[in-house]
Amino acid sequence: MLKKEEVISKLSKGELDDSLKYLYVSSDVDLYRDRYMSVINGYEEIFGKADEIALFSAPGRTEIGGNHTDHQHGCVIAGSVNLDVIAAVSLNNENVVRIKSKGYPMDEINLDDLEINEKEYDKAISLIRGVIKRITELGYEVKGFNAYTESNVMKGSGLSSSAAFEVLVGTIINHLFANAEISPVEIAKIGQFAENVYYNKPSGLLDQMASSVGAVVAVDFKDNDAPVVKKVDFDLSSFNHSLCIIDSGADHADLTNEYAAVTEEMRLVSEFFGKKYLREVSRDEFFNKLKDIRKAVNNDRAILRAIHYFNDSDRAVAETEAIEKGDFKEFCKLNRESGRSSFMYLQNVYASSMPKAQAVSLTIALCEEILGDKGSFRVHGGGFAGTVQAFVPNDMVDEFKSRIEAVLGEGMCHILSIRPVGGYRLV
Repeated sequence: MLKKEEVISKLSKGELDDSLKYLYVSSDVDLYRDRYMSVINGYEEIFGKADEIALFSAPGRTEIGGNHTDHQHGCVIAGSVNLDVIAAVSLNNENVVRIKSKGYPMDEINLDDLEINEKEYDKAISLIRGVIKRITELGYEVKGFNAYTESNVMKGSGLSSSAAFEVLVGTIINHLFANAEISPVEIAKIGQFAENVYYNKPSGLLDQMASSVGAVVAVDFKDNDAPVVKKVDFDLSSFNHSLCIIDSGADHADLTNEYAAVTEEMRLVSEFFGKKYLREVSRDEFFNKLKDIRKAVNNDRAILRAIHYFNDSDRAVAETEAIEKGDFKEFCKLNRESGRSSFMYLQNVYASSMPKAQAVSLTIALCEEILGDKGSFRVHGGGFAGTVQAFVPNDMVDEFKSRIEAVLGEGMCHILSIRPVGGYRLV
């Protein structure tokens, strides 16, 4: 760690500007300098004066292809974005980890108590406890520290604020207590462990992988313990398009049962074949036995969701190939098909328990009305509420943003960039 005064000096004198430009894909670094000054000040307001301090960042993510395919060990393509959770951190010479996130209560964990606590389900403290537990199981000694965090990854936005938080905690511990020996892929798996086991939310590995590894990655989850990760060069500016994430105005933070139903219903189909995941099921055998499956599972939606899995996992591979060939027109075609499949077969654009609340469906309709046959658009991330992703021609961005916000409200259309790195230690 560096002396706090040295960190502040580096920020104020512009010595960290190159890192900030790299991290946020922006030449306007004043905003980002101010954010890190704010998180340092926030740390001292909560914990008192710090002699030494370290600064960390972990990004949100955008899923580009492969919607709800990761938990079935399928294929995805995703990228980190230039929105993130940042932290100021200092050791406390105690046996306690304290993390205070702006706008939320303090989370405090005694390092002698790392067992699962069912009362902490759905709470951030469970993610912290789970990350620490898994890292100690890997053989590293975690000691006490204090951290103060601030985030501009909108909660419930589909940009995976929870995964960014998990990756942030893992990155902090990795650098402070593991000599940065834990790989980004392993940190992603640690985050998933915390979310599945300690937070009690069934999820795949897509969100954590995109946040931890960074840039654009194509991931094959056939072997979840050793996923095949490939970085993909995806320079949107070379295709004269921009990435827009549109906040539909609906929060998806409390829809765990809807997400769980996707996994459970896909499992009904895989279990018909005596398999745990759809990745283990032959596509041809699935379609050849549809009549028998339908009779056995008595759930048409489960079958539709399985159809989506088979097609969208393959489509993620095809999207990656289109990007690598520089065929953006084909990429947009495939991306739209993914969105259509999510709407029709996966059925994750609104909660079945709230059929009148269809903010995402309305946002998709607006995108189609504005873009016509240009660019692409689709439900973003886990779905059911939250956000829509659109790839918009640069000469239409101002009109697109204006017309979207005329309906949904000012500030609801976010123009983002792909961030080139995942979990990161600034100083």
